[in-house]
Amino acid sequence: MTLSTSFQPLYKQVYDLLTKRLVEGHWKPSEPLPSEMALAEELGVSQGTVRKALNQMVTENLLERRQGKGTYVAEHTQESSLFRFFRLREPNGETLIPETKVLASSRRAANQEECAKLKLEKNAQIVELVRIRFLQGEPVIVEKVIQPLSVFPDIDKQSELSRPLYIVYQESYGISIVSVHDELKATEMPGEYAKELGLKAGASVLMVDRSSINIDGRVVEISQAYCRTDKFIYAVHHK
Repeated sequence: MTLSTSFQPLYKQVYDLLTKRLVEGHWKPSEPLPSEMALAEELGVSQGTVRKALNQMVTENLLERRQGKGTYVAEHTQESSLFRFFRLREPNGETLIPETKVLASSRRAANQEECAKLKLEKNAQIVELVRIRFLQGEPVIVEKVIQPLSVFPDIDKQSELSRPLYIVYQESYGISIVSVHDELKATEMPGEYAKELGLKAGASVLMVDRSSINIDGRVVEISQAYCRTDKFIYAVHHK
């Protein structure tokens, strides 16, 4: 296979091609990729060029290296989802495993803001999922998740929506969340959710407005999380 002639570096062309194969499902989560030598021979480039492209994909959590085994398509597990995407920590930085309780799940038409963020047609059907997250037995987060039915057909009929959602998306719908965009602000606790966290309406909380991004670059889920931060902190670790 010959790569196109362009001004892009050769490794970037290899990166784009391999990423396109992932998007198209050429390799499934946890499936091994061919060896660097085999890919280099197929694409007509050097092994070093392939390695550079694969290294970038590993850095972006599209792939993972397994010592002595090779390169595999990244798979969401409970551990990986928690360490990469769950941000609340104890003040000393210890990662905690949340427990989750589903409060409600209902279908409705997306509003204008939701359509804009998710690039949906007017009045497209979505599922609004409301969950409570517990840390050390205490309710600390109320989370409202918006799931387009065009991306996640009958997601509201899933029986295990208290599981890490990114695992459900990958296993049931072939959607792999590779990054999130979070916007944080101090706000007042909405009255409709206040009692769930043992707070009064209007109490100060941290609100996290999140967009979850699929491997193909689409925003496929948005959410708002209202977080108590009197005992826990929001922490992000950059390597």
